[in-house]
Amino acid sequence: MTRTEEFEEVRPLLLAIAHRILGSASRAEDAVRVTGRRWADTSVHPESVESHLAAEVTRVSTETLRSDRLAQDPYAGPWAAAPLLTGPDPDPERPAELTDSLLTAALLVLERLSPLERAVFVLREAFGCSVEETAAAVGCSPEACGQLVAAIATTSDGDRDPLPWPTYISGTQNVARLLAAIVPPLRRIGVTVENRVVNGRPGSVFRDRTGRVLNALTLGVHEDRIEEVHLVVNPDLITHADPVAEAYAILREANQGR
Repeated sequence: MTRTEEFEEVRPLLLAIAHRILGSASRAEDAVRVTGRRWADTSVHPESVESHLAAEVTRVSTETLRSDRLAQDPYAGPWAAAPLLTGPDPDPERPAELTDSLLTAALLVLERLSPLERAVFVLREAFGCSVEETAAAVGCSPEACGQLVAAIATTSDGDRDPLPWPTYISGTQNVARLLAAIVPPLRRIGVTVENRVVNGRPGSVFRDRTGRVLNALTLGVHEDRIEEVHLVVNPDLITHADPVAEAYAILREANQGR
């Protein structure tokens, strides 16, 4: 397979990532074209072409956003938008570079959505709730929820299949940014966050207004800081509240002022 053929094979994924970050089909096309030129000009032969190009289109897209912000305010301080994450990837089928790019794209979408849209986005894409379950959590009809889900999908994925949500997030700043993006909008619709032991580790459990478990996550806490988050596929392995772990208090602190 030629380098051009390799690029064209992953183009749909690159367009979806760029569209999520930039929120515009035409600008996403531009970012993918720049990525293609960089790919053509380099002699690098990565182990995973998909992961390498996903990371590159993420860099191109975030560089575009940074240029936009500097154009609006040339005296702005350092831009805090989405550096690529670091750390091990627990999914051997999804290399770390691709996981990082997907999370970067998701976070940038979250920060552009309204609180209600953000809550629906998290329930659907991160927690895997159905439209009916999301409607019940939000407190609206399935029909109204379906319309909102469709509108968000157009904004975030450009009418393509939704990008997968990474189940592992690493780095103190990245974790704080994620929690600050998802917890307040969920609380606004009545979702509660409880400190629990999940799969034998400090964690948090998300419940809707009826008490039904929506999802759970485990937290890697080191020196009173949350450095890792794992979304739990099966939140049933939840035991008693942990009287020692301070993870929930740290989570609340990360969300102060939001």
